[in-house]
Amino acid sequence: MNEEVASTEMGAADIQDILSMIPHRYPLLLVDKVVDMVPGESAIGIKNVTMNEPHFQGHFPGKPIMPGVMIIEAMAQTSAVLVVYTLGDQGKNKLVYFMSIDNAKFRRPVVPGDRMLLEITKERQRGSVWKFASVATVDEEVVAEATFTAMIVDPEES
Repeated sequence: MNEEVASTEMGAADIQDILSMIPHRYPLLLVDKVVDMVPGESAIGIKNVTMNEPHFQGHFPGKPIMPGVMIIEAMAQTSAVLVVYTLGDQGKNKLVYFMSIDNAKFRRPVVPGDRMLLEITKERQRGSVWKFASVATVDEEVVAEATFTAMIVDPEES
C-alpha cells in the first residue's frame, strides 16, 4: 500500500496521493480528493467544478455544462483510486480500463461552482475485473448515476 495513503487518517487520499496512484493529469484529472475510503468496499471522491476547465469553452459557450462523459470519468477515477488503495503494493503502476458502462442517467446539469461528491460502491470483484455502482451528487441532489465494470492491467499488457 502507498505508505503516504496508508498513514492518512480515515482512508483518504489528497491530491498528492491521487497523483501517485493514478496516471491521469491535467486536463483529464477529474478528482480532487478521495475521502472515507473503505478498502475493497467504497469511497467518496470530491470534484470541485471550475470555469477554467477546457471542456467549458465548447460545452456550451454562454451556458457552461459539464459533459456527462466527464462526470462518468470522474466516477471511474475515484474507483481507480479505491482499487489502488485496496491492492496496496500490487496496485502500483497499474491502469484501470473501462469494460462497460451501464444504466447511466443524468438528472441535472453540473456547472462551474458545483462541488460534486462521487459515491462509489464495489458490487463485486473477480480477479482483475471490478464492478462498481456510482452516484454523483451536488448539494445532496443526485446529478448522475451509473454502474460500470473495469479491468486492472499492467501497462505493458495493454
